[in-house]
Amino acid sequence: MSFIFEKKVISPTELINLYPMPEKDALVKKERDRQIKEVFTGDSDKFLVIIGPCSADNEDSVCDYINRLAKVQDKVKDKIIIIPRIYTNKPRTTGEGYKGIVHQPDPEKEPDLQEGLIAMRKMHLRAIAETGLTAADEMLYPENWPYVEDILSYVAVGARSVEDQQHRLTISGMDCPAGMKNPTSGDFSVMLNSCVAAQARHTFLYRAYEVHTTGNPLAHTILRGAVNKHGQSIPNYHYEDLVLLLDMYNQRDLANPAAIIDANHANSNKLYSEQPRIVREVLHSRSVNAEIAKLVKGVMIESYIEPGNQKVSEHIYGKSITDACLGWEESEKLIYTIADHI
Repeated sequence: MSFIFEKKVISPTELINLYPMPEKDALVKKERDRQIKEVFTGDSDKFLVIIGPCSADNEDSVCDYINRLAKVQDKVKDKIIIIPRIYTNKPRTTGEGYKGIVHQPDPEKEPDLQEGLIAMRKMHLRAIAETGLTAADEMLYPENWPYVEDILSYVAVGARSVEDQQHRLTISGMDCPAGMKNPTSGDFSVMLNSCVAAQARHTFLYRAYEVHTTGNPLAHTILRGAVNKHGQSIPNYHYEDLVLLLDMYNQRDLANPAAIIDANHANSNKLYSEQPRIVREVLHSRSVNAEIAKLVKGVMIESYIEPGNQKVSEHIYGKSITDACLGWEESEKLIYTIADHI
């Protein structure tokens, strides 16, 4: 038998009962959700900055980082909504390496999914309690959604998941904005088709139940660059790419056309220090074309306390153990630059 069933893990209901969101934080989230949704519906002209570590590997350093973000948020609140990245699931191209805190609460120990689910929820709750900032996470595993559905204000579907039917259908049942990345091939039509699917009603099998969904009108696109057949990165944040995406949106009957630009990954060729330059170009494109300004609702930035990345065994506080990230000083400057150009 290929599957070895180790143990039954805690259910979403059990976990939420063990670690409920305090009422005061639920009210904070409700207001944050309203503000973020209004950006996607066009009722607000604020700009979204979805920023944080490639993977949320350590509760203390992640919450330290988000506390820093909260201080900046107070200074730019008239123009920007900061959504911290608390990415607790990490996709791996080959399946090897650290898969996120849900798999390994301690990156140097064996996987423990039960403790990982607890660590995921506790980190999100602590961040909200300390900072008032509700977060984004990647929906890598659709069945994990019920563990955090009362906590997250934004969800992203990665380039390797966006063509998967279960991801698309699960997003159709969410009530928060969900960004669908272009696939690694870069095909915009695949990304837009995923938005069509996510905005529609569906009936399907989910967590051993037949369920139906009413559709998610806040499903939208994320441009993250592409990779050609030679393994070379092809950016798609340039003005011409944004015009093309706008034209393709106009050919489809989608609610709330919107795009977020991911400044790292294939857009930067994983050169994390290029992110400020890429963001500045996106801001320039918005400044010269009102339709692009209306379409591009925000940017996504990989950032942590220390710049670059490290091996798991190095133990440098606040430095990524997965993809390299922009350091705090550059990140803070970049947020203020964005505010000055919105």
